[in-house]
Amino acid sequence: MNAFTVVALLHCFLLAALVQSAPVSLPSNPSQTFKEAVERVMRLVEKIRKDVRSVHGSIINIDGLTLDPSSQTGQLEMMRITLGIPDTPVLKELSEQFTADMCVSRMLAGGRLYQGLLVDLSGRLGGLEALSAELRDLVTHINQMKDTAQLSSDSSDQSSLDLTLNLHGNYDVQVAAHLTLCQLLEFCHDLIRSLRNMALYRPGISWEHTAGM
Repeated sequence: MNAFTVVALLHCFLLAALVQSAPVSLPSNPSQTFKEAVERVMRLVEKIRKDVRSVHGSIINIDGLTLDPSSQTGQLEMMRITLGIPDTPVLKELSEQFTADMCVSRMLAGGRLYQGLLVDLSGRLGGLEALSAELRDLVTHINQMKDTAQLSSDSSDQSSLDLTLNLHGNYDVQVAAHLTLCQLLEFCHDLIRSLRNMALYRPGISWEHTAGM
């Protein structure tokens, strides 16, 4: 085998190794791809926020149960605890203490929580199915956003909840639906704020560096 043949073979082997090890799954522009994923989630959240108001107006028929924050009394808070409606996962501004991974984990936890609550309530009250499907889509979109930026999420606390066990009559069902929709609306507000913050995140760059831009 002459020297030219040896060099040619080595070149072929090197080229094959480089192609095999190339990170083909990464987008060519991670920051732009991530920003587009964030915008898709934000558009869906805006739609959910509008639909919550529409659904509440069509299914809640007890006087005094409105989406006005001033109507949320201490008695309703006690009912929330009695009915077993969980608190909303808290979303904070991105920082070294509250990372993008933590933020997306809580986004997913909130989306799954309210989808599950609406599925439970759908068995006792009509008109919630479409909103539940939108929340299922929201979880899918947030997962896509997470994967685009190669973020990780903590799914260790995925305990199941059957809200219907605590609903003993129409009044309980109405109050539970009202409280769930109120919390979901507030969660959407928090999501929009966090998504705007997430839009500044640069995949592959530490938040400390991003925040200084």
